Amino acid sequence: MQNVISVRWTGKVSFEAAIDEHKIIMDLDEEKGGQNTGPRPKPLMLASLGGCTGVDVIMILKKMRIEPEYFNMQIIGDQAEEIPRKYEKIKIIYEFKGKDLPLDKLKQAIELSQDKYCGVSVVYRQAIDMSYEIRILE
Repeated sequence: MQNVISVRWTGKVSFEAAIDEHKIIMDLDEEKGGQNTGPRPKPLMLASLGGCTGVDVIMILKKMRIEPEYFNMQIIGDQAEEIPRKYEKIKIIYEFKGKDLPLDKLKQAIELSQDKYCGVSVVYRQAIDMSYEIRILE
């Protein structure tokens, strides 16, 4: 299987990515020569990770007959001080709300996602120190 993404320069330092019939604008802020018309490219790496693992976790939990009332992730990327300002650490905070959510099943779903199903996570783990935390909210 192969994915082909078109990324077109739209002026200054703005780019438009065409992904599965959707368009995403990437730009820099005005201070760095952009027009602030879209998110920065690097944070989209974190969004991609969140989307990938989030889909997996929900699908795995549904197979376990567990459906949280609320599910949210905070993805925190710590960048290097020197150039290239790559992500050195990424932490995912998985937040759940619901009745009688079994912590062991939540952990199992997350670990299956991160270690087996989420291709983004598997690739990132090869280059970046990654960790996670589970929070069950009241």
